[in-house]
Amino acid sequence: MAGELTLSPILSDALVILGAAGIVIPVFARFRITPIIGFILIGVAVGPYGLGSLVGRFPWLEHITITNPQALTPFADFGIVLLLFAIGLELSFNRLWAMRRLVFGLGALELIIIGSSIAAVLGLSGMLGWTAALALGFALAFSSTAIVLPISGTRTPVGRAALSMLLFEDIMIVPIIFILGALAPNAQSEGWEGLIDTLWQGGLVIAVLLVVGRFALPRLFAQAARTKNPELFLAASLLVVIGASLATSLVGLSPIVGALIAGLLIAETEYHTEVELIMEPFKGLALGVFLITVGMSINLVEIGSQIGALALAVVGVIVFKAVVTSILLRLMGARRGTAAETGVMMASPSETTLIVLSAATAALVIDTETAQFWQTVTAIGLTITPLLARLGQVIARRVEHGSTLPPEDDSSEARTIIVGGGRVGRLVADMMQAHGKPYVMIDSNPDLVTTARQDGYRATFGDAARRDTLTRLGVETAPAVVLTMDEPVLAQRLVGKLRRDYSDLLIVARARDTDHAAALYRAGASHAVPETLESSLQLSEAVLVDIGVAMGPVIASIHAKRDEYREQLERDGGLSEKPKLRTSNSVPV
Repeated sequence: MAGELTLSPILSDALVILGAAGIVIPVFARFRITPIIGFILIGVAVGPYGLGSLVGRFPWLEHITITNPQALTPFADFGIVLLLFAIGLELSFNRLWAMRRLVFGLGALELIIIGSSIAAVLGLSGMLGWTAALALGFALAFSSTAIVLPISGTRTPVGRAALSMLLFEDIMIVPIIFILGALAPNAQSEGWEGLIDTLWQGGLVIAVLLVVGRFALPRLFAQAARTKNPELFLAASLLVVIGASLATSLVGLSPIVGALIAGLLIAETEYHTEVELIMEPFKGLALGVFLITVGMSINLVEIGSQIGALALAVVGVIVFKAVVTSILLRLMGARRGTAAETGVMMASPSETTLIVLSAATAALVIDTETAQFWQTVTAIGLTITPLLARLGQVIARRVEHGSTLPPEDDSSEARTIIVGGGRVGRLVADMMQAHGKPYVMIDSNPDLVTTARQDGYRATFGDAARRDTLTRLGVETAPAVVLTMDEPVLAQRLVGKLRRDYSDLLIVARARDTDHAAALYRAGASHAVPETLESSLQLSEAVLVDIGVAMGPVIASIHAKRDEYREQLERDGGLSEKPKLRTSNSVPV
């Protein structure tokens, strides 16, 4: 009939997903609940085991259900790729190198101990043969990158610990899958030979990506930036992440390895902030699709028929993983609260568990019935991960005998925001108190915040890199924002974001050296104080006066030296005028 609208299955599914996003995100945000749970529940409702099972009786339900769940798999995989790309953007090669002990120490111990222990229990109990027990044990040892990191972030102690373990797990996906192929009943030596080929070919591809990316990416994004066309910038970003993911996939490595490398390479350029902002909506929507697919795999009828066995399996896996991870973190020097919260958050199985189970089933290592049971356990574990994260916070408060995450500072008065609760941030706060000026200190390290509050400082927990965090603290009316943390890349990003959003805001930033100060001025800082310069000048003043040089000439020479550095900053930083450098009598930052 003319004018009749016929929706294709793909278009119908797209409308369901977009409608779900439009409902879940604002509703769950309104009640301060993570939308992760909402997306999973939507998947349960619109999937083949929910309303989808009633389409035969009520055909109109076809328009509000997912007709082909398998068609969403590529989009769900793309969501995980974008997540690892975003993680790479937040990291840098220096920070990754600094985490090597955690990644290859803590990460390796966590995976090996948990995987082998679960395998030993399953094997010794006679529930499974040893090959199947090993496959299932290491499958269950994985934790969810896609759900844990959006909850924990990467800059808190919990986030850093989780990131290190998850990075090692992501690296080990491919070797474990190849080993399963080698352990298959009908395998010869192809599995081991394939693993060796993948390792040397993958190493070569990674080396090429690192070399080419160092030279090509700054030029690519510079050209995109000159056009002042956001669509071209988006296209360049997608080209880089998809190209790197395909390159690692072609040699047998996981595409998320390529995505992580692409993010790390872009993080080293001055365009990382723009790429991060422009990719954020796509990452969120793609992750929503992934979570919906998790929900669609949950069969409520099957869960009801095996509720006892499933509950025992879920609780057993979660408790064991939480205990082992917490103990390892304590042995590595983490605080009790951090160890407890991280252990509980990392306790559920992962989307990678589903991949390993599928590979083990295809290799005839695990039978189909067993795989289906543990796939259901995994789906349940993924669903309750946000609840485990909340439980972990509660347990962390209890074991620390206090609130690890202090209550938010909801004062509406205009006050200076001090970002960073360490030694320098405390000194700024002391000076604010001495002169009767209101302030609030914010830090993403709950241990620092707790200690600061116990010592009488007005401190609150939060990640200043998140736009809504500073908005909550009243940045619109703040007399100034003082950046005191010793993280040069993060400080430069924050200065750029603040200057774009608040053109008249006074931004005072701690700089590591004169080069960093020049970069901060270019990003929009009102004042940037190089700590090496000021400490050197104050040391010089002290020694010259104490060895007998008159105060007047000493002060004059210090002013002359400071002026030399101003000229250097103007020259090296490409500034239009000499920047202001605060003297030692100013508020130290």
